[in-house]
Amino acid sequence: MKLYEQAARTLRQRIDHGVYRVGDRLPSIRALCRELEISVSTAQEAYRRLEEAALVEARPKSGYYVIPREVPTVLPSVTRPAQRPLDVSQWDHVLALVDMAPDEDVLMLGRGVPDLEAATLKPLSRLLATLHRRGGAHDLSYDRLSGSRELRERIVRLATGSGCLLHPDDVLITTGCQEALSIAIRTLAAPGDVVAVDSPSFYGTMQILKANGLKALEIPTDPELGISLEALELALEQWPIRAIQVTPTCNNPLGYTMPESRKRALVALAQRFDVAIIEDDIYGDLSFATPRPKTLKAFDDDGRVLLCSGFSKTLGPGLRVGWIAPGRYRDQVTHMKYVSTGASATLPQLAVAEFIAKGHYERHLREMIRQYQRHRDVLLRLVKRHFSADTGISYPQGGFLMWLELPAGVDCLRLNERLAASRVRIAPGSLFSASGKYRHCLRLNYALPLTATVAEAIRRVGEVATDMVAEAIEHPLADSQR
Repeated sequence: MKLYEQAARTLRQRIDHGVYRVGDRLPSIRALCRELEISVSTAQEAYRRLEEAALVEARPKSGYYVIPREVPTVLPSVTRPAQRPLDVSQWDHVLALVDMAPDEDVLMLGRGVPDLEAATLKPLSRLLATLHRRGGAHDLSYDRLSGSRELRERIVRLATGSGCLLHPDDVLITTGCQEALSIAIRTLAAPGDVVAVDSPSFYGTMQILKANGLKALEIPTDPELGISLEALELALEQWPIRAIQVTPTCNNPLGYTMPESRKRALVALAQRFDVAIIEDDIYGDLSFATPRPKTLKAFDDDGRVLLCSGFSKTLGPGLRVGWIAPGRYRDQVTHMKYVSTGASATLPQLAVAEFIAKGHYERHLREMIRQYQRHRDVLLRLVKRHFSADTGISYPQGGFLMWLELPAGVDCLRLNERLAASRVRIAPGSLFSASGKYRHCLRLNYALPLTATVAEAIRRVGEVATDMVAEAIEHPLADSQR
């Protein structure tokens, strides 16, 4: 970490812990130089980074001051899903979202895709091109079933940042995180079994349950604290749950990160009921918190947590490079990997491993985290400006996805239909539930720069949603009959 980054991190931690509060004047450039023993240019760059993160502002002839953060006025409600196992539906709507051909004329505001135009990705493109030109029989042949040794070694080193002490042999490379989740679920459960999930939950996981004849038991979830441990405990007492699937860090779609104490309690609860946990950590490396939050796996002392992650959200989904640390289930997972896809593609693994080894991945993460945090705050302002005042807005702690809870009169499937004429699409909330709940909710993506075109699209979504609220109030019976 460079000196200006260390200085910015020190000041940020002080702001986060209340040493400096909103309105407080921060140390002058000279004072910071003396305290941290850094140069003037280093102190100036540290403050510039804090300005980019919308944490401080420079006032002429006065210095730097802590400014208010953009936070939601109203958070989404604690969810109240059905308290029984359900068959998963919604496949047609999921297919409509994920299977659209790339179309520059349609602005996809709801897809879970990172910024693929970032300058910090250029070294990865060069590495892929170099490896392709170099070629060779090894690159075109099967790699080990567990994946590239070089990549697994790099993943293990990265995992120490989330509190995990793993060995390269503890990790298997998969064809994206989606395959890791699928393998984990199929390893633990058979048709007819019940899997507990946070709710709302990633629709890809829901469709894995559907494809394997499994039932989803959706557990109430708080938009700040995560899955309700009390409700989960009651469910474990009542139903024969085979596994718990959660996304506790930079959750998709709510954006929360579970407090560390609750993560510990969740692992302890799973131990008490002797049930496995499938942890989706695909957005974890994009956490805005410093240091990066620990995974559930960090508290796993008996191998019951199957940690799933990958590089689709940090680098790009087209690489199809994911991984799983399956703990005590390694043998079963390895067999399931073999019968699923066999070895994963070799070239992308080698490119990602070298990208990490050369330090490009760390630099890329730093830039994306700054960008996404900045974009989150811009999107918050746009939503506050263009949506009704009682709209619940999540406050993502990382990643690039935001969840909106609109008034009950809005059906976001119909909202999408109305937006078609404007060439705009959102991700309706019903995709994130086994039974199609959350029809009045939607997910937005803020990965790309929030240009005038995107701002206008957000305004249009808010305008149409507000019109639908007014219609529902004016014609309540007509709306209820739809």
